Amino acid sequence: MKTTLTIAGSDSSGGAGIQADIKTMTMHGVYAMSAITALTAQNTCGVRAIYEVTPAFLKEQLDAVFEDIFPHSVKIGMVSSKELIDVIADRLTFYGAKNIVVDPVMLATSGANLIKTDAIQALASKLLPIATVATPNIPEAEVLSGMKIFGKEDMKEAATYLGEHFGCSILLKGGHSLGDADDLLYESGSLTWFSGKRIDNPNTHGTGCTLSSAITSNLAKGLSLAESVKKAKTYLSDALSENLNLGKGSGPLKHNFGI
Repeated sequence: MKTTLTIAGSDSSGGAGIQADIKTMTMHGVYAMSAITALTAQNTCGVRAIYEVTPAFLKEQLDAVFEDIFPHSVKIGMVSSKELIDVIADRLTFYGAKNIVVDPVMLATSGANLIKTDAIQALASKLLPIATVATPNIPEAEVLSGMKIFGKEDMKEAATYLGEHFGCSILLKGGHSLGDADDLLYESGSLTWFSGKRIDNPNTHGTGCTLSSAITSNLAKGLSLAESVKKAKTYLSDALSENLNLGKGSGPLKHNFGI
């Protein structure tokens, strides 16, 4: 059985973070493991509090996983401090981890800031260079590239810059910022558009976590990056199309729609 590891924060409401990751990975038929970077007290309306784990404890979690059940792929989500990023980069390099997907989580769907300022530079300098692919949305890509993105030509320029600068593939997500669901993949100098149907569903809590975890699962199963992205977008669209409506804010997806 193929195995995956998510390194991310816990979402007490179950819609994002490691909860969304494990649900998604399980639905893709892989065995999911986790290393928790932070506990959050949050719901569909917002993030109330964040309790970060220590770098030493995160290292113990990562060592425990890699020494026993080596993951075929790794997803990195919410990591809010430079010290935790340093630990992740060190241990993944030490173990020679493969198929690393970095979802550079900076803001929650509710708008809450999930990363410290000094951690953004650490994420860029330590995690992106070891990544197979990074999956920024437009606001995150603007932060990482220093560019403003207003349309598809800007997306091409930003994705190319990020891919060449950090030496990894980039899936730049159009999403709600441009009013469509078209994403752009930069891979080895080539650009590929992945169109998606616009789904009229305000409940989008955890969409980024879900997409990146689906890609991670597909990579673990040996699919190419392009095929992994294509199948992940289909899974996300299907989960959104179920129109699950929970909570008073931006609700979660129906990850288990296939059951």
